[in-house]
Amino acid sequence: MARFRPEHAAPGLIAAGLLTCACVLQAVRPAPVELLELKTFDWRARVARHFARQVATNLGLVFISDKTIAVLSSGELGFRYGLYWPRHIYGRAVHELATQGANAIAIDILFGELRPDHAPVQVDQSVEPGLEQWLGALRKAEPLLRVEDKLVVESDEYFAWRLRQARNVILAAEATLVPHPLFATNALCLGDVALAPDPDGVMRRVKVFSEYRIWHPLFKLAESDPDYGIDLRKARVERDKIVLERTGLPDIVVPLDAEGNFELADFIGENIPAGWAPKAKPFRTVRVWQLGIALAAQQLGLDLERAELDLARGRVVISNASGLRRVIPVDADGYMHIDWSIRPGDRELTKEPLEELLRKHVLRTRAGAAPPADTWRDKLAIICSAATGSDLADRGATPLESEGLLVGAHLNVANSVLTGRFVRHAGLLCELALICALGVCTAFGSWRFRPGWATANALALGFIYLGVCAWVYVQQRYWLPIVMPLVGGVLLQHAGLVTYRVVFAERERRRVRSIFSKLVAPEVVQELLSTGTLALGGASREVTVMFADLREFTRLTDTARAEAAEFVRRHGLTGAAAEACFEERARSTLATVNLYLSIVAETVKNHGGTLDKYIGDCVMAFWGAPRPDPMHGLNAVRAAIAVQRAVAALNRSRMAENLQISRENELRAERGEPPLPLLPVLSLGIGINSGVVTVGLMGSESHILNYTVFGRDVNLASRLENLSAGAQILIGEATFNHLVKLDAALASKCVPMPPATVKGFRDPIKFYMVTFE
Repeated sequence: MARFRPEHAAPGLIAAGLLTCACVLQAVRPAPVELLELKTFDWRARVARHFARQVATNLGLVFISDKTIAVLSSGELGFRYGLYWPRHIYGRAVHELATQGANAIAIDILFGELRPDHAPVQVDQSVEPGLEQWLGALRKAEPLLRVEDKLVVESDEYFAWRLRQARNVILAAEATLVPHPLFATNALCLGDVALAPDPDGVMRRVKVFSEYRIWHPLFKLAESDPDYGIDLRKARVERDKIVLERTGLPDIVVPLDAEGNFELADFIGENIPAGWAPKAKPFRTVRVWQLGIALAAQQLGLDLERAELDLARGRVVISNASGLRRVIPVDADGYMHIDWSIRPGDRELTKEPLEELLRKHVLRTRAGAAPPADTWRDKLAIICSAATGSDLADRGATPLESEGLLVGAHLNVANSVLTGRFVRHAGLLCELALICALGVCTAFGSWRFRPGWATANALALGFIYLGVCAWVYVQQRYWLPIVMPLVGGVLLQHAGLVTYRVVFAERERRRVRSIFSKLVAPEVVQELLSTGTLALGGASREVTVMFADLREFTRLTDTARAEAAEFVRRHGLTGAAAEACFEERARSTLATVNLYLSIVAETVKNHGGTLDKYIGDCVMAFWGAPRPDPMHGLNAVRAAIAVQRAVAALNRSRMAENLQISRENELRAERGEPPLPLLPVLSLGIGINSGVVTVGLMGSESHILNYTVFGRDVNLASRLENLSAGAQILIGEATFNHLVKLDAALASKCVPMPPATVKGFRDPIKFYMVTFE
């Protein structure tokens, strides 16, 4: 029987390790992987639109364009308004659509406030029965104004009246901008239009529904008062109170009773208006469905109030009285991916400019005129903006185009509900099984076949799988993962096993020696070479990181430059002579910086640290990698103290030399000779922090390869260095805890500093200053 050798297991271990990493990445979905997968979704959406799409025939757009703005500004329709026209314009559009028999009307424009400054409209109440009574109830004691037997109706009131009369209008809303109650109470319902692009700015998904907090008017009044300084979006609701946070002022705490009510007297004292209860709910929660879903639900008679919400199982079920069901796939946060089958310009859609709809409305109201054709009968209409270069512009990136009308999101959501076709994701177990299946097939071919055939096998597997993913999405809108199965299951498996077959261990030894010879002490390099478990590709380690930065460096460079310029000016130097003067000062400045940084570098090595890199006039080093060091925190602090003492000794020496130079300059001045420059004296600010970080090689083999660390605790060490003054050592709380365990005497010399808020950290950090002699 052949003797077992460890390298026999290496291919299997490599394959298993790569598959495990790929599966973990698929499960965790880090941002880069997720972004690449989203790009494949865009590709599939474009392919599916070209080969197989279902479009409902009763969807349409009434769009506001640049021409609409021009027509309304010209007055050719009998009224003349600028860009921000009165709300009765929308009321006229709603009236015309309702008259033509539109099944539902959605307005993708936000009406968050009343506009009393808008021009009113005169209405013949003989053709509007019930308007006078409705206005009387709305205005209560306020008298109605008439001009020549016509009621004068405020623009907002007219719009609300048309909403009430139509009974099928869905108004756009966002959690931070809900339509005014005058509009919301007269509309059919609200439709959420909040759009959340993915990190690359592309709109791919929407939230199926959102829970809005509709605050009590007193809270809204307090928010509008700058003296209160509150933002209800940041309100913290607890069991027995509401905390209203204020910047620079004490928080406002509103107590709640056992039923969750607050006392109105807490806001307005005892002068509670007549008819108001002394207690009330601070807010009410309203579920607002996505605009496209609300629109399609009106067409299909779906009961949104009785929807089954099962986010744990990734679905929302809505149905009607006839048994029609729509199962919407969602993620844990309630988002659905949009089946981008429609562009707003597609011929299957009914489309009409707003000015043409208004022209029909004007024609319909003229006595004796023939009524216009009912273009919108049994249709679902969305009033939206297609204008450019104004506040009405509503454009962005979608999977189908880099800049398109974002109303397409609502159109496609409505289309999915109408046709019952949704984008569905493969489950995690299915995704992992696909990765493993591709990985096993690739690993077998990469190990058994000759390199050329192994590569052909990997390419064939990749292309076949890519085709299957496209076909399944086009036919069923089923989203199989592409990135990690191809990258982790095929590419990495093939690359890893082929690389193992051609790379020798001695090459790795030379690489380790070349990388670490200048970063750590020679004995550390030898120890690394003697171990067979060194991993440079990336590992999680507990280390201590130090940043040491030269203070006064900017002043040094500015002073050197200014002195050189003054010398050139005084001596009338030009051309090569002047350039030589500036270069000499630059060499002197660089020599000074190198002198100080070399002290840091040598001290780091002498204390068992790893020199990471030079960042301008800053040195970055760490302890605990590549060689484990259980005393990494203590060694780092001792090294920092040694650095500061060495710098202090260097500064004393340079100041003594400066005294001699000053005396020499006095003699040179008497002889009329130019003075010699004094030696710059600099100081170091040091920041140190300990924690678990990612450590490994970063960069390219063919260019620059750096053994480094990165992570949250590395950033904190850098922030501490920024806080430090010259000749000061600041350490994080984790490093201080190391000192407490390993060197209590040194820990006793650490002075706690006031917590500070630094960039990248939400909460104030605790840190200490190390004192030394």
